[in-house]
Amino acid sequence: MLAVTRRVLGCMLGLWLIGAPPAGAQAPVSRLDTVIAQKLLRIGTTGDYKPFSFLNSETNAFEGIDIDMARSLAGALGAEPRFVQTTWPTLMADIAADKFDIAMGGISVTLERQKTVWFSSPYLSSGKTPIARCADQARFQTLADIDRAGVRLIVNPGGTNERFARANIKQAAIALFDDNRTIFDQILDGHADVMITDAIETVLQQKLHPGLCAIHPDRPFNASELAYLLPRDLPFKLFVDQWLHQAQMTKEFAAIYDKWLK
Repeated sequence: MLAVTRRVLGCMLGLWLIGAPPAGAQAPVSRLDTVIAQKLLRIGTTGDYKPFSFLNSETNAFEGIDIDMARSLAGALGAEPRFVQTTWPTLMADIAADKFDIAMGGISVTLERQKTVWFSSPYLSSGKTPIARCADQARFQTLADIDRAGVRLIVNPGGTNERFARANIKQAAIALFDDNRTIFDQILDGHADVMITDAIETVLQQKLHPGLCAIHPDRPFNASELAYLLPRDLPFKLFVDQWLHQAQMTKEFAAIYDKWLK
């Protein structure tokens, strides 16, 4: 047992030494240190995904669950929140180009994204499920129901909704629609039959669009988690995770969630 313990400690020491800067060299400055020193937190957000992030055309201000959470995070850092609009197709390129410090707004955790960025601890579980005109609920209960010739599936480009559709829909027509803020009107107006998106969004959109119905949001087609997108910076990630943990423990997150969904 003692020999095993020594080997484990030796491995841990070796890993620490590998990650340590050379003797006399200055350790790299963390994103955490930069945000605190500059008193500025840049938040990337799409502004097109209720209830998480929405750009209000009347006030020209972002609002939603993750906008309120972003302000909370900025306050915990002693920083001013500055919102930077991004898009789902350019999200990964924008964070790589250092256009913002963190991305927030209903972002799904995926292994493909994880190859180049980090995520915070997940804060919500979700999954993909359909939304359609209420008169068509019975038509679109399963993926097989949707994946039929003649069905018009609409999807916003560049994110996990499109990737899910491309992976699972082979017979139905897939139409890309750039404006995620008005995409549900396309279904109501008869230009599309159905959309597959996160269950939590379908629940909200049926409230906002009478005539549309979320289809079994409690039994989505898959399981996914939502988290905040981060650069590869360990001190910054650890701070964000601890802030998020405290927001959940103190019920701050629950209060913000209820504000936008109840």
